[in-house]
Amino acid sequence: MNTLTHFASPQLPLLHRGKVRDSLRAPSGDRLIIVTDRLSAFDSVLETAIPHKGAVLNGLANFWFDKTKSIIPNHVIKLVDANAMLVKEAEPIKVEMIVRNYITGSMLRGYEQGQRAFSGVSVPDGLTKHQKFPEPIVTPTTKEESDREITPENLVSEGWVTQELYDQMKEKSLALFKVGSDLLAEKGIILVDTKYEFGLLNGQLILIDEIHTPDSSRFWSAEDYAENPLTAAQMDKEYVRQWLIANKKDGQYPRGLTPQVAQEASRRYLDIYQRIVGQPLPTAETEGPDAPLTGRHDTRARLLANLVAAGLLKDAWVNIVMGSPADKDHCEKIRQQFEGYGIFTQLRVTSAHKNGEAIAGMAEIWNNSLEPGVLIAVAGLSNGLGGALAANVNVPVISCPPWKDYAELAMNLNSSVIMPSGTPNLTVVRPDNAAQAALRALNIPRLRERLSKDIQATKAKLRAADEELRVL
Repeated sequence: MNTLTHFASPQLPLLHRGKVRDSLRAPSGDRLIIVTDRLSAFDSVLETAIPHKGAVLNGLANFWFDKTKSIIPNHVIKLVDANAMLVKEAEPIKVEMIVRNYITGSMLRGYEQGQRAFSGVSVPDGLTKHQKFPEPIVTPTTKEESDREITPENLVSEGWVTQELYDQMKEKSLALFKVGSDLLAEKGIILVDTKYEFGLLNGQLILIDEIHTPDSSRFWSAEDYAENPLTAAQMDKEYVRQWLIANKKDGQYPRGLTPQVAQEASRRYLDIYQRIVGQPLPTAETEGPDAPLTGRHDTRARLLANLVAAGLLKDAWVNIVMGSPADKDHCEKIRQQFEGYGIFTQLRVTSAHKNGEAIAGMAEIWNNSLEPGVLIAVAGLSNGLGGALAANVNVPVISCPPWKDYAELAMNLNSSVIMPSGTPNLTVVRPDNAAQAALRALNIPRLRERLSKDIQATKAKLRAADEELRVL
């Protein structure tokens, strides 16, 4: 399936990898949020991704952020891609403001066991399943390893927020909920409950994270609810939860979904997007299974192209990895050769013998990078670095060992060229040739075109020199 399950790039430092969203530091200092197609249920991420899910969540969040910006500012700078949003870096408030308009879910389960107070809000006896409250209620929770209910008084006394800030968050939450409820009601959808997250930007309260999406909210079909409140169809990921419950074995939920269930879940996400926004998800028409083969796009390729167009990424990278800081001058000679080619280059230090365990962490980024890349290993004498890299990464590895004289070169070449099976390390002696080999290994159309021009320029220069000599 054409899904985005993981985002990585050596160009962007990872700030946080959540269950669904990956947050990275943008070159501008802002935050880049990548919304993947991962799906979490019962506090774990399933092995099966849901096609278009990330684009649906990102698109809906952007839709609602725009609809509610008159109520409260938000962190959005711009939508960079269907799966990516550039946002302002705010100081997050570690409190989730949950607004409920019906008794259902965890609240219903607690109520049926005799609980009558929820985060400081008291509810009366005699409520029935899925019954609507006279007015929406706010039940905050803390954002810790395990979220917990907490009263507004305790939020203040424990130092999570000031009373003034909490009052402001509550006021904005109820205003946001009203806007969402009213707009969705026009579309035959009930906003049952939802969560809001806030942050501080230069001391000002702003809305962050997501808003009114199928992952942060509970939706019901108004038509189904009118017919029978007890069996109202839930228009969010509850479909997947119920399938997991039905297929639970020996106390364990399935780790993945069947293709049929994943496809149905995708259909439901796309349906809720179209019902709310009023038009189909644009990328679904070019990346879905029914899209014409001639016009179908790859999600990762589209994302890379948009990030490059936005100036957030170069379209390829080269990491020059040295075994010792003493090799830095040699590495800089290689790095200089990439000037003018529009390639992201980075120097890294790791020793295959002294801290080889660090390679695994680096390899996780290299192996999953959105954009193509090449590694150049710089290590002499016993060159275990080139081999260690080649054995652990899925990108080309080129060794360019440093040397002071031919005796040292011979020794370095011997250790670089002779590698065991499963370690496809290539070896180039000259720094300029190592860079040129890396450019060719990237195999990007724009680089191939540029290299062809370089080759023709060299040929023309030689022809000119030959003609000049013949005249003499």
